[in-house]
Amino acid sequence: MARIAGIDLPKEKRIEVALTYIYGIGQTLAKRIIVKAGVNPDIRVKNMKDDEAARIQAAINSENLKVEGDLRREVSMNIKRLIDIGTYRGSRHRKGLPVRGQRTKTNSRTRKGPKKTVGSGRKKEE
Repeated sequence: MARIAGIDLPKEKRIEVALTYIYGIGQTLAKRIIVKAGVNPDIRVKNMKDDEAARIQAAINSENLKVEGDLRREVSMNIKRLIDIGTYRGSRHRKGLPVRGQRTKTNSRTRKGPKKTVGSGRKKEE
């Protein structure tokens, strides 16, 4: 079991793919880290040696990358700052609506959640 940046990487995946499970590391950055660490990108996490895991961890640290907790904290602090200073973007974050100018009449179900059906507002007569 390889544990890098506080995350247990999935055992069956190739190291190139498994690194993307770390928040803040995508495919391009994972490839760059592997090249810098001098690790075979085709090796599976379960077959990886301890020194290879240490070299990958050192490569992440040497590039001064913000990953996992530090990056999550920075992103949440940026959002909190927008909310505190009362920007339009901050108000959209507070309301749970799309922030980057998308339409909301249709779509945007990811941010708004499931539909809430609204009735007519008057009771039916029997």
